[in-house]
Amino acid sequence: MFKGHFLHTLDSKNRISIPSKLKKFISPAAENTLVLTKGVGLDEVGHCIDLYPKDLFAKIEDNLSKLNQYNKSHARFIRIFLHSAEEQTMDGQSRVIIPPHLLEYSKIEKEVLVLGSLNRIEFWNPAIYEQYERASVDSFENIAENVMQINGQVS
Repeated sequence: MFKGHFLHTLDSKNRISIPSKLKKFISPAAENTLVLTKGVGLDEVGHCIDLYPKDLFAKIEDNLSKLNQYNKSHARFIRIFLHSAEEQTMDGQSRVIIPPHLLEYSKIEKEVLVLGSLNRIEFWNPAIYEQYERASVDSFENIAENVMQINGQVS
């Protein structure tokens, strides 16, 4: 699972290196290929880019195929999510190119905050991530207490 955070810079060709501490968790089944797409659920503050190893993205596609394509919300989500998805194979220096439409969506200009987030890697504009953190009206402790309770017990 991906975890940790790293500050990187885009090069002149909009490439970014995947930190070695994250790259080691990319399975050989991914064939050094990542799928980049829009991050979900952060409209009030800003957006991030989600990166999934190709093999894990296949599981997401399988889940998407189970949605009802005749349900307007399901169909719209599938279209938007897959419309922005793009496969990128890492080069010999573990770099991927971030497509212009995702840079615009995430408002990433030069500096990139790279976050490990369990089954995916997130790319953030550092200033937007800071706003995201400050926007929480609840303390980390309160969030942890609410989230980590399973069947009335904290795990």
